[in-house]
Amino acid sequence: MSALRRDINARTASRMNILIVKLSSLGDVVQTMPVVADILAVHPDAQIDWVVEEAFAPLVARVEGVRRVIPIALRRWKKTWFFHFTRNERRAFKQTLRSVTYDVVIDCQGLVKSALVARMAKIGTRAGLIPYGLRGSFANKSDACGYEWPVKFLLPNNQAMPKRIHAVARTRLLAAKLLSYEYRADIWQGLPRVAFKGLPVHDAASKALFFSHGTTRLDNEWAKTKWENLGALLVKHGAYRLLLPHSNSRELAVCDGVKRYLPSHTEILPRMGLPELLDVMSTCTGVIGVDSGLSHLAVALGLPHVQIFSQDRAWRAGPLPAHAGGAVHQVAIGGARAPSVDEVWRAWQQVKPGP
Repeated sequence: MSALRRDINARTASRMNILIVKLSSLGDVVQTMPVVADILAVHPDAQIDWVVEEAFAPLVARVEGVRRVIPIALRRWKKTWFFHFTRNERRAFKQTLRSVTYDVVIDCQGLVKSALVARMAKIGTRAGLIPYGLRGSFANKSDACGYEWPVKFLLPNNQAMPKRIHAVARTRLLAAKLLSYEYRADIWQGLPRVAFKGLPVHDAASKALFFSHGTTRLDNEWAKTKWENLGALLVKHGAYRLLLPHSNSRELAVCDGVKRYLPSHTEILPRMGLPELLDVMSTCTGVIGVDSGLSHLAVALGLPHVQIFSQDRAWRAGPLPAHAGGAVHQVAIGGARAPSVDEVWRAWQQVKPGP
């Protein structure tokens, strides 16, 4: 038995405290959520905490199995790093983080900033545990995945990853290696599972279809006229009610365009927080969206979903194909070029619920 396996066995003699460090961005945070269910499938008594950027903390708090969410404000602090109130907030964050002693700390981001947070956490010192506790991250870079080489010197138990691997599988494999259940392929290679607390009751007869059209990357956008034409097909052949969110004026312009084109079948949602968007999305019959955090949320909810790619990222970030452990009702389309309206329409016919 390896030293790492013996160490995990010693820790599971009592309830483990596990810390996940995944700070940002929204899509990456959502794609890390299946790790929680994976861990609990092997260690059902584990107590799991999560450090995440403050903007995403309310959403992570909705994940079943997360005991405590510890918000961090690095994005905001870097603008006022030496201000008195920022120093006070940083001090308070460190006190909160170190108020619990952890047995395992998993840096699921692999960047210097996340590794430094992982180093800051308080590690258990019970007899029989390996020196300095069990902290780890990725030991190498995988294609199209974020990684910064100094991490290998900042954390002591980093794990080697395949060069080409899906983002969700990469993080699940990291947890499986650090917690010594990588031999359980049925867990970390199975269908990713995420359960959310307090979701509204889903109406199986709902005809609401969520358009996740917004993205922070312009090269991920799908043309406004395509959303209008796709909406027309969906209304004509499926009598769907289209729900469109927005968070800025650029996204509102897309909403307005679809609303003008299909006024009686389009609802422009008011600006709302991520937990509220989660609730609205969960009641929908499905989601069509670009490569974005909200589209990844549709995957986590298990909804019928077509994810639109305008660049070659589907193999790394899109819904997993069914033959690789994904769901048959979730597909990625596009890649080197943006797909046409007809291509997206046909993809929706393949994944939509009902006849």
